[in-house]
Amino acid sequence: MEYDERLARFRQGHLNPFDRGEENGHAHNEVKPELFHSEAKTQSTDRAMDLGLAEDHFSRPVDPEEDEPNLRVLLEHRFSKEKSKSVKQTCDKCSAIIWGLIQTWYTCTGCYYRCHSKCMNLITKPCVRSKVSHQSEYELNICPEIGLDKQDYRCAECRTPISLRGVPSEARQCDYTGQYYCSSCHWNDSAVIPARVIHNWEFEPHKVCRSSMRYLTLMISRPVLKLREINPLLFNFVEELVEIRKLRQDILLMKPYFITCKEAMEARLLLQLQDRQHFVENDDMYSLQDLIDISSGRLSCSLTEIHTTFAKHIKLDCERCQAKGFVCELCKEGDVLFPFDSHTSVCHDCSAVFHRDCYYDNSTTCPRCARMTERKHDAPNDSPEPGS
Repeated sequence: MEYDERLARFRQGHLNPFDRGEENGHAHNEVKPELFHSEAKTQSTDRAMDLGLAEDHFSRPVDPEEDEPNLRVLLEHRFSKEKSKSVKQTCDKCSAIIWGLIQTWYTCTGCYYRCHSKCMNLITKPCVRSKVSHQSEYELNICPEIGLDKQDYRCAECRTPISLRGVPSEARQCDYTGQYYCSSCHWNDSAVIPARVIHNWEFEPHKVCRSSMRYLTLMISRPVLKLREINPLLFNFVEELVEIRKLRQDILLMKPYFITCKEAMEARLLLQLQDRQHFVENDDMYSLQDLIDISSGRLSCSLTEIHTTFAKHIKLDCERCQAKGFVCELCKEGDVLFPFDSHTSVCHDCSAVFHRDCYYDNSTTCPRCARMTERKHDAPNDSPEPGS
């Protein structure tokens, strides 16, 4: 009978079959199911931690630089956020490699200064393009060195201590400015120096600092060199310069024909010089790129071809332009003359065109100028009298 009661209580969950406390007169310790549940939960969590399942390995990682703006303005730089992940670049500020796959980096749209996002707040050099816009001129002295002692033995840009012995940092001279820079500001880039070209007609690249390199790159196509004022003797020693000057003078004489010619405007002939716009504005301003191309012979070939195309339109293809030609009034013989012909001379006062031999041999004044002067004397004085 007692066994049956104990079996019934066990089935109802009120008795541990191994607990005989009642028989021995001890207090019964009831089982607490929630205790086992808590322990089981703790063991399950520990086991998950051991297996690494508690961490979220499959969600997208959070990039703290992902929310950075696409455009940032700093010291007149206009930095644009780059999207290229495969191109290997070097930071202009810290000189370290930019790993585009895992790092955010920016490029200035004005001077092409590249840097990490983390380095932007450390930039102290303003944008070089602002200097180009406000002060478009070259240093025309060859390597104007002032000495490392005048720089207080510090980098001319970032003021880092430098010395010629390389301790604590190597001093590197920029051939354009003549100043010394540290290895972070001077990467041993090479560029053609304008002063050496103008004074020595020398095109050998020399080492320059990073800021000079960017400045020379932006200035290379700007026509800011007036050779006849800076070094007029250069035309006596460089035959190519004389040839280019004559071609440019002829193109300026052709320009009025094209401006008043409908066919030339429709054909956009002058756009053949759109990369050298100053060639249709004057004949004495040169860019550094012009001088480099003159030395290599590229400019002479291209400009001669353009000159031939322009002359062909005026003298052969267009009847309107042909009708604007001149007849030599001194000999009254020969074909129709144009001011850009090699065998002609032009009157500086009235722009009349003559054969060169006729104009130089004639001892009298220009016939056209004489007629114009006579007409002025014969014209009635239509100006009102004073007090009328």
